[in-house]
Amino acid sequence: MVCKKPRTPIPLFTNNRLLMMKGIWLENQHLQFCPDLPVPEPAPNEALIRIVRAGICNTDLELVKGYYPYRGVPGHEFVGIVEKGPAEWLGKRIVGEINAACGHCRFCVTHQPTHCENRTVLGIVNRNGAFADYTTLPVANLHPVPDTVSTDTAVFTEPVAAALEIQQQVHITPSHRVLVVGDGKLGLLVAQTLALTGCELVAAGRHPEKLAILKTQNIVTTPADTVDQRCFDLAVECTGNPAGFDIARRALRARGTLVLKSTYAGELNINASALVVDEITVIGSRCGPFDHALAVLASSQIQVEPLIQGRYRLEQGIDAFNHARTRGTLKILFEN
Repeated sequence: MVCKKPRTPIPLFTNNRLLMMKGIWLENQHLQFCPDLPVPEPAPNEALIRIVRAGICNTDLELVKGYYPYRGVPGHEFVGIVEKGPAEWLGKRIVGEINAACGHCRFCVTHQPTHCENRTVLGIVNRNGAFADYTTLPVANLHPVPDTVSTDTAVFTEPVAAALEIQQQVHITPSHRVLVVGDGKLGLLVAQTLALTGCELVAAGRHPEKLAILKTQNIVTTPADTVDQRCFDLAVECTGNPAGFDIARRALRARGTLVLKSTYAGELNINASALVVDEITVIGSRCGPFDHALAVLASSQIQVEPLIQGRYRLEQGIDAFNHARTRGTLKILFEN
């Protein structure tokens, strides 16, 4: 199969030679490995980043299923080295926030750049992502990785930040009874970050070997089909499937809060009357604070490396995605 070349971004030249790189290309829900993609040229106020580690998440898998009509290099969880950009960033090991904002719309001027009306999103919306040798991001999106944080740990910064976003949206105290539904990658991170609040926490899932990761940190776990109904103040749905939504919804007391952390590829049928009668607050939750995530990772308050279950080169990209979509698999990494 001939690899299709992207129309964007502008390629980088040196000594009149076009620089090429390896990458994974997604188009029309079809993945392929491309050995000769053009290295991108960073726009003004952006940096060229050499990717050293990248992780496959459920959003990447949903993109392949058609969650969003994306065309380009996927991937948004990464650690990289700045190779071109402002002098103070050159050579630094960094992670990067995935939303590249315009800086001028109503959300940007009110300090809500993750909802920028004109944003591009790394590996998701109109911006090539991290499953390649190089990518670009605005310098404003970059965060240096502390020397005390390993590269394997730092690659979890984006999903840990997403997990911590719940605490930005909902005030959680030790008096709250909280349920996390789902023992996948995100569910395990959400449970660990919520445990830091001191709340009365229960994590529910269908895989004892995954829940065992939480038990090592003294987090109470339970099989998903044994969750008590109408006894939780807050339920966080991390499965992305209707069954998980139903478990989370039924677990809530009247005037409880339901947080949705997963992306859904298809439509979700809900009993809206039950939400109204019980006056349930429903909150969508996605991107979160990178600075807080890096601080939590640096303090070793949560454990992320036990989630790693496979490592691949870019040339093995199709195998990596096949592994990642296998039921029960946690984090799969690309190593450059």
